[in-house]
Amino acid sequence: MSDVRAERDGPVVTLTLDRPDRRNALDPTLLTSLAEALDDLSGDDAVRVVVLTGAGSAFSAGADLDWMRASRTLSSADNRAEAAAMAEAFDTVDRCPKAVIARVNGPAIGGGAGLVACADVAVAVEGTRFAFAEVRLGLLPATIAPYVVRAIGPGHARELFTSGRPFEAEEARSLGLVHRVVAADALDASVAISVSNFLACAPGAVAANKRLVRDLTVSLALTDLPDRIAEARAGSEGQEGLAAFVEKREPTWLNSPDS
Repeated sequence: MSDVRAERDGPVVTLTLDRPDRRNALDPTLLTSLAEALDDLSGDDAVRVVVLTGAGSAFSAGADLDWMRASRTLSSADNRAEAAAMAEAFDTVDRCPKAVIARVNGPAIGGGAGLVACADVAVAVEGTRFAFAEVRLGLLPATIAPYVVRAIGPGHARELFTSGRPFEAEEARSLGLVHRVVAADALDASVAISVSNFLACAPGAVAANKRLVRDLTVSLALTDLPDRIAEARAGSEGQEGLAAFVEKREPTWLNSPDS
């Protein structure tokens, strides 16, 4: 069974990250399924809008624990190949010619927040928690960085990337990561407004405008990102951070004399 569920209502397709038991945590299988679904929809002229959301109480709670555990033992070549596949999946979301709405129904952490940044419009439930916590694992959010920096700017990205601190929906709206924050019972109505707005626009012009912004912002930033995340995952801090995470202990840098 696919980790991404597709439901069609006329020109609108809702793609649901469908791992509620793991709070829709991301792993290569889910990301590949999402990229394949979006590739299929990109060539369907009858589809005008894609809504991306999560099953259950989370949008996506970041990287899957089993995936993180397995990544510690990857060879250099496999590490780089996996990072490249991750980068390609996020890029597929960003370059989709259809209007993409993120229906953020709960926590969006790490790569989950990266998916939000790839959307054209993001609507989040009040109190939704976001974070780019990779730095606390000795890693960096390289595969999502171009889209996040485009959304919130380099100054805010630097602070959030280097601190890893969590922040809630209202701050995410003020930063530009999300566009509207609504009560849970108003989420679908707010998404429907965005759908209506997109359906009033010429689909070719929507795609062209998306491509225009993308060409002005992220296209030149994608060349070496897989190498950067692969290097971080294989490095001493990345290995220690991942080990501490899967072993549910504090990493050694929290126990240093200077901490």
